[in-house]
Amino acid sequence: MTMDLRRLALYIGGFMGPFGTVVIVPMFPELREEYSASPSAVNLGFSLYLLTFAVLLLFSGTLGERWGRRRTVRATYLLYATASILCAFAPSLEVFLAGRALQGVANAFITPLLLAGLAEIVSEERFGREVGIYSSFQALGAGMGPIVGGIAADTDWRFAFVGTAIVALLLSLVPPDGEPQTASVALRPLLTRRMVTTGVAFFFAAAGPIGIAVLVGVAARDEFNLSGTTAGVILFFGSMSALVCGPLWGRLLDRFGASRAALFAALGATLATSVLAASVGRWSLGLIWLVAGGIAASPAVVFQALGATIMPSNRGGALSFLLSFRFVGHAVGPLIFVPFLDNSLPLTFLAAASLGLVTLLLLRSTFAPAAAA
Repeated sequence: MTMDLRRLALYIGGFMGPFGTVVIVPMFPELREEYSASPSAVNLGFSLYLLTFAVLLLFSGTLGERWGRRRTVRATYLLYATASILCAFAPSLEVFLAGRALQGVANAFITPLLLAGLAEIVSEERFGREVGIYSSFQALGAGMGPIVGGIAADTDWRFAFVGTAIVALLLSLVPPDGEPQTASVALRPLLTRRMVTTGVAFFFAAAGPIGIAVLVGVAARDEFNLSGTTAGVILFFGSMSALVCGPLWGRLLDRFGASRAALFAALGATLATSVLAASVGRWSLGLIWLVAGGIAASPAVVFQALGATIMPSNRGGALSFLLSFRFVGHAVGPLIFVPFLDNSLPLTFLAAASLGLVTLLLLRSTFAPAAAA
């Protein structure tokens, strides 16, 4: 297998994680009708995926390194495909939610091991740029998810899950390299103050500015009464902005180092997403998100680079540990903020964006001395 094919398979795998997460967002109204369910019940399809994903991420990377990246990723791609088919043909909301939870289980092993595999095949001096490119594919997945989900919502929402199953089956044929490691790879070395503080900072960023796209999608459907396709297009443009900016954030990371880059990224994401409070219609929402979406993606690039390099002996474990905090934030954010959109859209956007300030303070306490040095 050539290096380019291996790298492309890693990038496409990175695409699939965010795609599977957000593909459901534009089809909330159709799922409510299909299963005669309340908005909060259907929203569990988003949150359960992320919660199972996030909880397992605490140790999934470490287990995957023990079992071997190749065998673990191949097996969990097959599980992801099975879960997608379960969602597509679920006879009840309970079965649908179980399928989404299983997707989260599978993705908890896939996501950290792919980026850990990427760290093994690229040079250290170019790693920031490679993470930027990987993050661009993640942004493409986050952008295409609402597009595909919106089109499926306007035709038959099941098509989105059948397509996901097919892609997962194909990716199972090209897993990353990585043989089983010794049982000495453990979780305890990850439980340092630096790692936990960084993880908590990632949590607040994800619950706020990084994950604010969910609020944009819900506002487009419920507040501005846009179709699923139109809402998907708005989210797509923000993700394409993130796709374009991903390599740029990676180059800045290579140039200035993760410490400074983390602080700048947190501040920039907070300021950019707070401007969403000025949205008064579809055009303003779309134009603001076109710019803010690219800037909001910058903290994810920095945090992922930190996770993949901070502990070379257990790359997958360190990365999955940090990512667990991120995706708990993604799961919790909508549960906190979506109910308030009906009361005040501007204040809800401002409240979500302001969580980035907590990220900034935590990162400053953790990395400011290193940055000054």
